[in-house]
Amino acid sequence: MVLKLEGKKAIVAEVAKQAQQAASLFTAEYSGMTVLQLTELRKTARASGMYMRVVRNTLARRALVGTKFESMQDTLVGPLILAFSGEDPGTAARLIQDYAKKCDKLCVKSMSLGGAVFPATALSQIASMPTRDGAIAQLLGMLNAPLTQFVRTLAEPHAKLVRTLAAIRDQKQGMK
Repeated sequence: MVLKLEGKKAIVAEVAKQAQQAASLFTAEYSGMTVLQLTELRKTARASGMYMRVVRNTLARRALVGTKFESMQDTLVGPLILAFSGEDPGTAARLIQDYAKKCDKLCVKSMSLGGAVFPATALSQIASMPTRDGAIAQLLGMLNAPLTQFVRTLAEPHAKLVRTLAAIRDQKQGMK
């Protein structure tokens, strides 16, 4: 399908807007996938709050100019699908990794987090990153652990005294 200049400008503006708001960008080669498989992937992405789009590489390069993903322009080669992740950078990684298990035709080419470009081999590491809420919970747990241990240490002498007195009481009641 031939796009007119206005259509191309609209696509570039839409992708550029998503690139400005996104935390991460993943590119994956989709050649060999059926239309039904692509539709299912897009539907799953939309449900998880991601923006996923097949765009011509020349238009994608123009859209990424001036964004934190500008360094990915060299990796835009071949039939690619762009997957932008919102607040959680691991969302796209988890989605693509899970879907690649079902469909072996989907192949990650590159990814970018905060302007740094990573190879396709880093997908499992990025997918295993905790979500924002999970990371906050881990941090709070780590901050809470020393305080909990300190309170237990302070309470232990009193608890030991009570257990000793209870044992003496039980021993004396057993003698009667």
